[in-house]
Amino acid sequence: MSHIAAFRALVALGDDGRRTLRSVPGCWDGMTALLIEQAGFEAAFLTGGGLSMARLGRPDMGLVTMTEVAETVAVIRDRVALPLIVDGDTGFGNALNMARTVRASERAGASAIQIEDQGFPKRCGHMAGKSVIPLAEAVGKVKAALDARSDMLVIARTDAVSVEGLDAALDRAEAYLEAGADLIFVEGPRTLADTQAVATRFAKRVPLIHNLVEGGVSATDNGADLEAMGFALALHPLLLLHGLAAAAPGWLAHLKTERSTVGLPLADLADINRITGAAALIATGARYDH
Repeated sequence: MSHIAAFRALVALGDDGRRTLRSVPGCWDGMTALLIEQAGFEAAFLTGGGLSMARLGRPDMGLVTMTEVAETVAVIRDRVALPLIVDGDTGFGNALNMARTVRASERAGASAIQIEDQGFPKRCGHMAGKSVIPLAEAVGKVKAALDARSDMLVIARTDAVSVEGLDAALDRAEAYLEAGADLIFVEGPRTLADTQAVATRFAKRVPLIHNLVEGGVSATDNGADLEAMGFALALHPLLLLHGLAAAAPGWLAHLKTERSTVGLPLADLADINRITGAAALIATGARYDH
């Protein structure tokens, strides 16, 4: 089964007419994707925010480029086989840019691409000060994405809740579904009632995504709540990055004071070689060493 077919199966309705919620951690390079795969998760999410923070040391405010995303997709796909959802942001421009972004992402190995209706400069969906483009333009960009893709899935996300209100966001999501989007993502419903309203309108008709960001605006951090409502995927885009940011200052302070890493809860070189598959790579190389 291809990674795209595997992703379609993940979000499909079960025999009981319901969807099992899948938790999808965020990654930003080959190592983080590999850790997610080895932990047994069924998909990973190339997070634009995580890529900006980890690669650029900058917040999620539209600084990452399309070519940086496509390059990262290719690096991850070369290392892992699991389905990969790619954060395509706004498509990095107009409908023509959107089409190019979709083609590049699919060639690089994306299983699905998430596109959103924010204006520029875009920012993290859980930050204040966002804007959204006119609905007709947003629908056109969804159609451009669908026309450009070959097989991968298109996830249409709206950030209109914090800009235009829940009803407008639901109407935008309806328009994106009518345009042909494969999955729907209403970012940032503020209450459980609002989250349920999203599910009530769409869950039986299309797979739904919800974003669970530590410190974000989600009304729940409980996957069981989302599954009961009918959501298909719960993204945890910054889990690994938030963990690193929380632990790293303590490690660095220890090293600065003690001039040693002894006593820190770290993996060692043997652990990293095992995780990254050094023995298998050496064995493969030996086959050609004649």
